[in-house]
Amino acid sequence: MQVILQEDVEKLGTRGQVVDVKDGYARNFLLPRKLALEASGGNLKRLEKIRGVLAKRTATEKELAQKQAELLAGVTVTLSRKAGENDQLFGSVTAADLSEGLAAQGFEVDKRRIQLDEPIKLIGEFQVNVKLVHDVTAQFKLIVQKES
Repeated sequence: MQVILQEDVEKLGTRGQVVDVKDGYARNFLLPRKLALEASGGNLKRLEKIRGVLAKRTATEKELAQKQAELLAGVTVTLSRKAGENDQLFGSVTAADLSEGLAAQGFEVDKRRIQLDEPIKLIGEFQVNVKLVHDVTAQFKLIVQKES
C-alpha cells in the first residue's frame, strides 16, 4: 500500500514522501496515528499543496528546535542515586529519569528523544544527546551523585 507521510517516521521516511508499506502497518499504525495519508488519486493530486504546508511547518519547528538546543546546551541535570562501594549505582539512570529532570527545569523533552546507548549505572558526569526534530540535536550535562 502506498501512503503519503505527514510526519517523519524513523526508518521509513520524511514528511511529504510517498512510500510503500505493508497494508497492516498502514491500517493499524500509520493511519490511526495520523502519521500518513492513503495515497489515493485525490491525495496524490494534492501532494504539492500538502508538501508546501509541511515545508512551512518543518521550517518553524526546526527554528524552534534550534532555539531549544541552544538553551539545552547550558543545562545541567543533577540526580542523586543510591550507590555501592565502587560508585556503582544500585539501579540505573534511564531516559525517563532524564526527561523528568529536564521537566523540573522547564524543558519538555519526550523520553524517546533522549539518546542513551545504555542506561547509566555509574556515578559521575556525562554528556547526554537529545534528538529534537529534523536532524537538530542538543547536548546537556548530567551529574549523577551518590545519595547521602
